[in-house]
Amino acid sequence: MFKFWKKKPAPQPAAEPAPAPEAAPSAGPLPDLAAPLPVAPTTPLPPPLPPVASEPVSVPEPPPAAATEVPAVLPPPVMPVAEPAATEPAPLPPPIPEPAPLVESLPEPAAEPAAEPIAAEPVKRSWRERLSGSHFARSLGSLFHRNPKLDDDLLDELETTLLTADVGVEASTGMVENLRKRMHKREFADAPALLAALRQLMIEMLTPVAVPLDVSSRKPFVILTVGINGAGKTTTIGKLAHRFGQERRQVILAAGDTFRAAAVAQLQTWGDRNQITVMSQGQDADAASVIFDALQSARSRQTDVLIADTAGRLHTQGGLMDELGKIARVLKKQDPEAPHEVLMVIDGTTGQNAVNQVRQFRQVVGVTGLVVTKLDGTAKGGVIFALAREFGLPVRYVGIGESLGDLQVFDVEAYVDGLLPAHLGQG
Repeated sequence: MFKFWKKKPAPQPAAEPAPAPEAAPSAGPLPDLAAPLPVAPTTPLPPPLPPVASEPVSVPEPPPAAATEVPAVLPPPVMPVAEPAATEPAPLPPPIPEPAPLVESLPEPAAEPAAEPIAAEPVKRSWRERLSGSHFARSLGSLFHRNPKLDDDLLDELETTLLTADVGVEASTGMVENLRKRMHKREFADAPALLAALRQLMIEMLTPVAVPLDVSSRKPFVILTVGINGAGKTTTIGKLAHRFGQERRQVILAAGDTFRAAAVAQLQTWGDRNQITVMSQGQDADAASVIFDALQSARSRQTDVLIADTAGRLHTQGGLMDELGKIARVLKKQDPEAPHEVLMVIDGTTGQNAVNQVRQFRQVVGVTGLVVTKLDGTAKGGVIFALAREFGLPVRYVGIGESLGDLQVFDVEAYVDGLLPAHLGQG
């Protein structure tokens, strides 16, 4: 038995060293083996235990190191997370109010059409507003205000007022004598009745000459404009072209005023403004040749109206007046009836001198219509009565302003209302 016991312990110590590290955590079996072997040389085993204890001490060191690394890595992701959280593009809603101004701009165009009819309303009243500053209107208004009593003195002052307003001797005398006879017959009860009778006489005198220009009878309808220097021929041509353009008519302008340096450029400016063709050959060119070529072009293009400008001249300048006759003869080579209208432009401020001008131009070129301009300024306003009494020529248009629409078809009642106050005390 002893031998058997001795043989078993010898292999046990050799086999135990391997599991010793595994049994290290469980300290219970080690004291059981040591009890039967009190003197065995296994006493040195305790020293290996401290290294086992040293291993767990080294193990806890890595965890704190790892713990420090984790917080170091976490802050970077927090920063990108904070950036998307601050997404400032979210304030994009401010662009939403931009459509609001667009809606506000829409009513503005709507207000413009509303302003057009307002500007069109005072067209009839504009005659009174613009003619009220003339000598004729101011004198008549103050006359009836000073002398409301019906007597011969009132009629004498009325005749003087008509004469100083360029109405003319024959026209003034005729109207005053008519009123005097009716006053003596007691047809007028008071001054307003006399004023109404005067208005009626003036309308009756001007009604026969208020004949609008009709350009639809010929194609092309040739209009030859004549007049003295400064009467406003070129400006009248530009306004006429604008009026015909508003009527959907095709117009060609002929720059026949080759005598004045700026005349051709001025007419071309009006052509560009109205988008109308202007035929010209430059300064010092033959006026008859320019208008002849313009008529050829107008006929080939089937143009509705041809308006020819001519050089301004005084009625006392025989050579220039003869040139007008030459232009008329040259036009008749293409159209025996041309020019279809010889439109003379008269400055309303020239007074009785206009009668002499019309007389001379009528003998040379055969004036068929009149345009009286500048009636809104310092014109005395009565020259139309003198022209109507002397010649009976149609008054086609009158100029009462500088804008394009201020060249108006002659309206007798509107013209008389502008000169004569509607009620006493107005002027």
